[in-house]
Amino acid sequence: MTSPKREFRPATLIDVLQWRALHQPEQVAYSFLEDGSVESFGLTYRELDRRARAVAALLQASEVSGSCALLLYPTGPEFITAFYGCLYAGVIAVPAYPPGFNRNTRRIPALVEDSGATVALTTSAVLGRLEQLSTAVPQLKTVRWIATDQIASGIEDERQDVFINGDNISFLQYTSGSTMSPRGVMISHSNLLYNLECCYRGWGHTPESIALTWMPHYHDLGLVEGLMTPLYGGFRCVVMSPATMVQRPLRWMQAISRFRVTHSGGPNFAYELCVRKTTAEERAELDLSCWTVAINGAEMVRNATLKRFADAFAVSGFRWTSNHPCYGLAEATCIVTSGVVEGAPVVCTVSAEALEQNRIEKAATGQANVRELVGVGRAVLDTKVVIVDPDSHKRCEDHEVGEIWISGPTVAQGYWNKLEETRENFRAYLSDTGEGPFLRTGDLGFMNGNELFITGRLKDMIIIDGRNHYPQDLELTVEQSHPALRAGGSAAFSIELNDTEQLVVVAEVDRDVLSLQSEEVLKAVRRALSEEHEIHAHAITLLRPDGLLKTSSGKKERHSCRNGFLQGTLEQWEVN
Repeated sequence: MTSPKREFRPATLIDVLQWRALHQPEQVAYSFLEDGSVESFGLTYRELDRRARAVAALLQASEVSGSCALLLYPTGPEFITAFYGCLYAGVIAVPAYPPGFNRNTRRIPALVEDSGATVALTTSAVLGRLEQLSTAVPQLKTVRWIATDQIASGIEDERQDVFINGDNISFLQYTSGSTMSPRGVMISHSNLLYNLECCYRGWGHTPESIALTWMPHYHDLGLVEGLMTPLYGGFRCVVMSPATMVQRPLRWMQAISRFRVTHSGGPNFAYELCVRKTTAEERAELDLSCWTVAINGAEMVRNATLKRFADAFAVSGFRWTSNHPCYGLAEATCIVTSGVVEGAPVVCTVSAEALEQNRIEKAATGQANVRELVGVGRAVLDTKVVIVDPDSHKRCEDHEVGEIWISGPTVAQGYWNKLEETRENFRAYLSDTGEGPFLRTGDLGFMNGNELFITGRLKDMIIIDGRNHYPQDLELTVEQSHPALRAGGSAAFSIELNDTEQLVVVAEVDRDVLSLQSEEVLKAVRRALSEEHEIHAHAITLLRPDGLLKTSSGKKERHSCRNGFLQGTLEQWEVN
């Protein structure tokens, strides 16, 4: 068998699940790992279909069809069955992180208000904490809470068929809000099916693929690529929690080795963690020769990271050609571009000075002051990618950096209840040709042939003394300047001081560091910034581990870090 589009023509994801339940009823769709090692539960297509119909029947009895439902679950089978249950009931799913006593208490009320959700689905364990949580967050009482892990057997037979077609909204993917308030991206069933075919082809899946996901299920990479693509393609998916991976990255590698996983991935920082938090002896005991596609996306892909990971895990059988950079975003459902399966990553070395002027000049051998940029692949299927001047809205020349614009069936329907922002971001047209509409991504990049390269974010650009500085470049320099600083734990931004733009850097101290001489670290950071970027930092603040402000999906919030710095509310490292 191959992907569903070659077997039959589904109009919705419901059609796909029902087809799997009919033709592959006893095949395990999802396996769940407890503590990242012990297989605690397996969910077949038949059982997934039954459970989803039970959730749908419960929702229909609650008379919430056609509205939005928050899904607030830890990693596990309950989330998956609730998500498909919403689809079966014609309810728009809104995946989000479950509330905790010290986290996510601000985001959920915002999601309730924006989506208009009247019901929240969760587990009985989370529901048991609701009364205490509601004291701190009164808005939690405004929705009806339902625990779906205690549904009576047989209720699935009460589920009524609902007419749903490709134009119906399947779920709202809320953006992380790293530069602005969270916005609900409306993903239709047609968007979803098209993008799942993109994932299936772009990452070279077959019915014999075995996937492993640890990415959060409320993140587009964790939800669409991680959980939905395996069901779409009819192959097994192994699921582990994000906390399990972050706390001990070796568990991720061990699970790939044990279950003979062919496809798995995450953001660049995850690969850095694996290098830093594993030993040579541990790597020697792994067999990663099965891992054909190591997806690297959701943040800037670093060539240095690709090299370090491939070198460190060569003893485990990992191949350089398994590195698989890609690019996507929630507004385009998930994947936009993908590398060539079993093809080496494409690296372009350019003049850093020219890049600061938004020009691309390939560097000569031995040239100083260069940047290594990793290609994130080619547009998949009928998706179209163009590079556009963000001010004039004219297509850029081949040697120019511009904003990445996207068109095609993968582009979502817009933002939920935000007509003006939808018009601005999803209805862009080229000013010289009138071609469109395009999705404006807010990401900067260029094309080299058919290969897309990302250079930064339009709104995160730091301009000092007339020179463009990409914050991610400054952050990488900071993190590599001293071993006490945590990889992926810094943020660079600018502030206005005496009518001039000044650089500020905040950086987390690594969790394993018990004590340090703060002044020594600060000197190392200043020296590295000066030597590598010829820039002076007005202020450098060391933060406690996990002190960097991030979104619910783990992306750094540079804007919030800036506000926290100005207001003096960041959790600073205690100076020795």
